[in-house]
Amino acid sequence: MTKKNVIVAQSGGPTVAINASLAGVVDAAIQSEQYETIYGSIYGILGILEDRLMNLSEKVSTVPNFIETLKFSPAMYLGSCRYKLPDYEDDDATYAFIFNQFKKYNIGAFFYIGGNDSMDTVLKLSHYGEQIGSDIRIIGIPKTIDNDLCITDHTPGYGSAAKYVAASILEIAHDTFIYSVPSVTIVEIMGRDAGWLTAASALARNAYNTAPHLIYFPEVAFDKEQFIADVKEQLSKRNNVIIAVSEGIRDKEGKYISASTATNDQFGHSQLSGTGKCLEYIVKESIHVKVRSVELNVLQRCAAHISSLTDLNESFELGSRAVSLAENGLTKCMLTLNRTSNQPYEISIGTADIKKIANEAKSIPREWINEAGNDITDVLYTYMAPLIKGEPKIAYADGLPTYLSVEHLDAN
Repeated sequence: MTKKNVIVAQSGGPTVAINASLAGVVDAAIQSEQYETIYGSIYGILGILEDRLMNLSEKVSTVPNFIETLKFSPAMYLGSCRYKLPDYEDDDATYAFIFNQFKKYNIGAFFYIGGNDSMDTVLKLSHYGEQIGSDIRIIGIPKTIDNDLCITDHTPGYGSAAKYVAASILEIAHDTFIYSVPSVTIVEIMGRDAGWLTAASALARNAYNTAPHLIYFPEVAFDKEQFIADVKEQLSKRNNVIIAVSEGIRDKEGKYISASTATNDQFGHSQLSGTGKCLEYIVKESIHVKVRSVELNVLQRCAAHISSLTDLNESFELGSRAVSLAENGLTKCMLTLNRTSNQPYEISIGTADIKKIANEAKSIPREWINEAGNDITDVLYTYMAPLIKGEPKIAYADGLPTYLSVEHLDAN
């Protein structure tokens, strides 16, 4: 039987762990008896539409320690996109072209690594492939620092971003506590619709540090007057108050606190900024103490120097398992992580029908947030804590981490 080839692509926002999943796909496909050449699509699905494919099999044979270095490199080696496929019922020309590309490159399996919007692409391609009788295996591999994909216990990328958030809060606490002057520090953390990453700020707490002292989530309606009362109460107990807030907090009418600066992307999602600054102004005008806001922004996405080994290992295994499942004929699905034990922490890998995941979002259960809506519960802490464990051995040169070159993404 003639061997088929594979295409793998990445999409959505970058993470520390998405390249680990890519490394897992490449490693397993290299060893596969069913697949010969592994192609990487540059800039997500756009690479297939624009015929911009990289031969990853050649990279393995020509770049020393390619797979191992790829596993520990941040962001997206293949580049990304925010391209939304049209509905094929309205216009199937795009789909016909994509499947002609699959035929041109003798593709037997397509793996798309991404979050909610990427799973929308997997769903649409799967449905179209089914409609035309294609035997190409189409599988989604999860990633997102937001941790908001349904069905899976958690998402690759979240553990490393959570570790960065917690470490940053701890370091901000050390910076803040040196002064005796009363102050409020507000740390804005990514999370448009779910507060999983903001909740990770609580992992900074230890025997001597109680920060963050307040945490605000999109899952709970934000009340300005209650916020002011919360801050005043904390200031009555301590000089320095540190607050963690999700960028996507909303009032009881569902309006973003930063709504005046929000715009939408191609998928209709609000692009938020300024939430921390908004709360800074509220504190400054209402309480009259020293106040500053810090926006972690993109720093929390790709901090590979403080990544979670648990996160990277799970991500690599998901990529490897995706190839195995495709070899066994599975398609139209996304891989999932299923927690089987907290102590000791153990997971198993499963699959879920892609239609149950695409365009859906998983919020923090309300019972995992305290009654006042400004902190987490022990259940949420226990859920998050294992995901940030372990430190990878990252190579350094001239004092900086050594990652794979992405010069191919800087070309016109």
